[in-house]
Amino acid sequence: MSWISGPLVAFDLETTGTDVETDRIVTAAVVCLDSAGAVSAERTWLLNPGVDIPEQASAIHGVSTEHAREHGVPAASAIEEIVQAVAEGLRSGTPLVVMNARYDLSLLDRECRRYEIESISERLGSVPSPVIDPLVIDKHIDKYRKGKRALHALCAHYGVSLDDAHNARADAVAAARVVRRMGEKHQPVGLMPLADLHDLQVRAAAEQSVSLQAYLRRTADPTAVVEPAWPLIPRRR
Repeated sequence: MSWISGPLVAFDLETTGTDVETDRIVTAAVVCLDSAGAVSAERTWLLNPGVDIPEQASAIHGVSTEHAREHGVPAASAIEEIVQAVAEGLRSGTPLVVMNARYDLSLLDRECRRYEIESISERLGSVPSPVIDPLVIDKHIDKYRKGKRALHALCAHYGVSLDDAHNARADAVAAARVVRRMGEKHQPVGLMPLADLHDLQVRAAAEQSVSLQAYLRRTADPTAVVEPAWPLIPRRR
């Protein structure tokens, strides 16, 4: 049976910024979708990240510092629950869908280190797998398509509804539905065994990073470095 006809688990974060080494989780969602694409189970979290949420981040996801402090749960306890939920999904063999996985999974990993919580990799004994990343797959199968590759753009391109962008639950559900549409439209990907698909994305993400780094060095910053690792950026020592 192809993975596109089976269940999927989707994971998404909204955060204080874009640096996996220093930024914090504000909201999170882990959502299970059945073979028809309907939500069969879900968990969501609102965290008090323990730091101020920058205004530019609040403008994107709608959570202010004051709201997070008043209504959010302590970060450490929530992160333990998030990691446990993601690890349980992967242990079941269900593929984990994460838009821009190297960001969300790496930030979650750093939060685990911050609070001395066992990470997903430590719980599984390996890097998270199988992971399916709509961003990496779309760039691989439709390399020369013009336009943006953000989730809202992928939803528009593949005909998937996204009514509440930057809501972690809505984004997680949309990412899973988008990647299933990708698999249906591009059968070589949709029929690929999950282990092979995961390995394909490792190679594709590295190639995409090399290409972007070369572009940035030509046009913007001669010293630009784009991380090639996927789905998890190695920790700095």
